[in-house]
Amino acid sequence: MTEVEAAVPVLATGRGKAILALLLAIAFLDFVDASIVNVALPSIRADLGFSVQNLQWVLSGYLLTYGGFMLLGGRLADLVGRRRLAVAGTTIFLLSSVAGGVAQNAGTLIGSRLVQGVGAALMLPAALSLLTTTFSQPIDRAKALGAWGALAGLGSAVGVLLGGILSDYLDWRWVFFVNPPICVMILFSIFRLLPVDPPRHRGRIDAVGAILVTAAMLLLVYTIVEAPDKGWGSGRTVGGLVGAGALLLIFAVVESRIEHPLFPFSIFRIRGLWEADLTQVAAMAGFYSMFFFATLYMQNVLQYSQIKTGIIYLPVTLGVAVGAGVATKLVPNTGTRPLIVVGALIGASGIFWLSFIPTHGTYWAHLFGPLQILSFGLGALFVGVTTAAQAGVPEEQAGLAAAMINASTWLGGALGIAVFSAIAASKRTHHLAHGATQAAALTSGFRAAFLAAAIVILVGALIAFRARNATAADMMGMEPGEEESVIPATVGT
Repeated sequence: MTEVEAAVPVLATGRGKAILALLLAIAFLDFVDASIVNVALPSIRADLGFSVQNLQWVLSGYLLTYGGFMLLGGRLADLVGRRRLAVAGTTIFLLSSVAGGVAQNAGTLIGSRLVQGVGAALMLPAALSLLTTTFSQPIDRAKALGAWGALAGLGSAVGVLLGGILSDYLDWRWVFFVNPPICVMILFSIFRLLPVDPPRHRGRIDAVGAILVTAAMLLLVYTIVEAPDKGWGSGRTVGGLVGAGALLLIFAVVESRIEHPLFPFSIFRIRGLWEADLTQVAAMAGFYSMFFFATLYMQNVLQYSQIKTGIIYLPVTLGVAVGAGVATKLVPNTGTRPLIVVGALIGASGIFWLSFIPTHGTYWAHLFGPLQILSFGLGALFVGVTTAAQAGVPEEQAGLAAAMINASTWLGGALGIAVFSAIAASKRTHHLAHGATQAAALTSGFRAAFLAAAIVILVGALIAFRARNATAADMMGMEPGEEESVIPATVGT
């Protein structure tokens, strides 16, 4: 390779663009599958005879194992190889999608969603760490992370859109059958485009740490998901939270005493990392739950069909894309903090507007405006947070950092649904007890949930306001001005 060739940014090459497209396809598949079944739930319940209580696990089962295995998946990517984990996760995702599509009973479908979440937990941190280690030149990395952040924002909206189209025009099973062909193309592209993983240290993997952190995360997410039904003050909920906390404490003690820990706590020395992850928890709690309650409002109060509900989210995807595109161009110069704060303020204002929805609302008068405003803020915020969470992370910890931001995403989503569902249910019950109609009571609950979601996103803005402002130089862990001395290397041909 000549010196001129070595100076060419990876993203400027055809191979670099193809690798970015591949990694984004992996992310998009995982993000979309978190919400694609939302609109299809009524059809799934009618066809497979789900109880109301068990139906939630079609959604929550995916989030449970996704969040529960995320940290383990990210660290394994660092230790055993990122391409290997991407292949393993995609294969698991493919097989579980087929199982979900052919499921003939509730247990099989829920089981397939649990396994699907495991596959996603292996795929996603592997893909994000491949992105940050492949595109090492600061401007390249800013563009690549900007595209990734845009997909994080687009995923929920596109998932609902596709779910509505597939379940209305074909059958609910196609929300699962759409995955296998995409997985096959991803696997083919991985073997064709990504270099073989370099030799890794073959020392023992910290099995005790792996069991402890996975058990803690599974118990934590499960407790959060079950809390609205069991009650936040119930012994089961309190016991679950205390148990998860105890497991995490034991995990921390174990990790501090071994030579090669699964989770090196030195990663928290990277300035701004924990603030970015905590901001993501708050942001995802607000935005993910917003899509959930907006969908319920349209279907259960306004009586919109599955396809109409899905199509309504099409302009939202465009708004997210515009917000993310603007943010991506601004990151190298402004840094991440202004984008996160402004994005959160815009997103929270849109959700606050939704908190005024009436029982007899219409799309153009009561949904279009706030959905478009919040979509722009969502795109900008997710680009800023994703970029900040990867800034200055060394290559040997890239998988762990990727897992942390993605674990924050789905922990926030599960927490938001659980907490705001409890708020909505309490409000609905109160209004029903005072003689309100079912539609009016539901609407009052959704309004309360939207207000709470907006407040939580504002809390995220406050956290981000105190965080480090990651710039192009910070993405490489350099001091200002050093980035110009870096000569990026191209991906092997």
